Amino acid sequence: MRILYGVVGEGMGHAIRSRVVLDELSRRHQVEVVVSGRAHDYLKAIESDRLGVNHIWGLTLVYEDNRVRNFRTVLANLKGALVSGGWPENIRAFFDLAERFRPDVVVSDFESWSYLFARMNGIPVISIDNQQIVARCDLPPEVTAGHEAEAQLTRGIVKAKLPGCLHYLVTTFFYPPVVKQRTTLVPPILRPEVLSARPDTGEHLLVYQTSTSDAALLERLRATGVECRIYGVRRGIQEEERDGSLRFRPFSDVGFIDDLRTARGVVANGGFTLLGEAVYLHRPVLSVPVAMQFEQVLNARYLMKEGYGMAAEAVTQEALGAFLDRIPEFGRNLEGYRQDGNRVLFSKLDELFEAL
Repeated sequence: MRILYGVVGEGMGHAIRSRVVLDELSRRHQVEVVVSGRAHDYLKAIESDRLGVNHIWGLTLVYEDNRVRNFRTVLANLKGALVSGGWPENIRAFFDLAERFRPDVVVSDFESWSYLFARMNGIPVISIDNQQIVARCDLPPEVTAGHEAEAQLTRGIVKAKLPGCLHYLVTTFFYPPVVKQRTTLVPPILRPEVLSARPDTGEHLLVYQTSTSDAALLERLRATGVECRIYGVRRGIQEEERDGSLRFRPFSDVGFIDDLRTARGVVANGGFTLLGEAVYLHRPVLSVPVAMQFEQVLNARYLMKEGYGMAAEAVTQEALGAFLDRIPEFGRNLEGYRQDGNRVLFSKLDELFEAL
């Protein structure tokens, strides 16, 4: 079967998840990937004679002080689309793929280009992402409380992103009631390195932040006196930089997973991929969602609802102190968590491909 696979390039979580799926699909099918942003370089590394990776232009978000800056985001995307040639690049890629690769099915990880390609060519689409849980499940009032307007807006955006797919495979570590047909909830898709990791609790905190400009966070972490291994804040570094108890780490799959499996606890935003990995490895999490991103609020509040960690509006001294005190409690709650999301997902995909 010929599969066109679209991966949204904003954030690395989609690429990390998609790489696992692509490794499996390319063993048995011919696959062409369309992907934007940093995710392109990450997936390009696994290109083979059965897996082609194509660069397209995609939307980006501008973060500052753990918030999405709407106006700067609009300006950055207009510049990318019109000044830097993003739209013409996508049009060229569209006709190139249409001419040399005729897919039987499109799989989209919240990516619009591949979805539009499918719609214009009468090709069925299968959605694999975690965002669709907002639009296809019934969320209880205590989860949306205080964020009702954001929830409604996000639901509308998610519904409009990939409407009318053949099926929606929604990755999740929590299970609200499904209210839409053609929807299957599956546990998080995990990298082989995470699946093979063995938890071994140490004394440090693993800290991952999307924003690079939150100076107050660093001072609050320093005040705890706990060793913090920090990723994402100093993105350009090639080797570790130390500042007292703060250890700024360069990105490395091996190093990150080792720091995660041995962490006392995790301090992070509300991104789904890291939360799913932490829950699988039974690491308690203090989750501070990026402002104006309801999907992260949802993840953080369900993390708290399940008893796997805390949700907070900001990393304050009070929140850090409460989290450190409750880590043993969260650890006990996590002991019973088990899942095999990769097997569940691949089994459902095979079923859908066979039906096609």
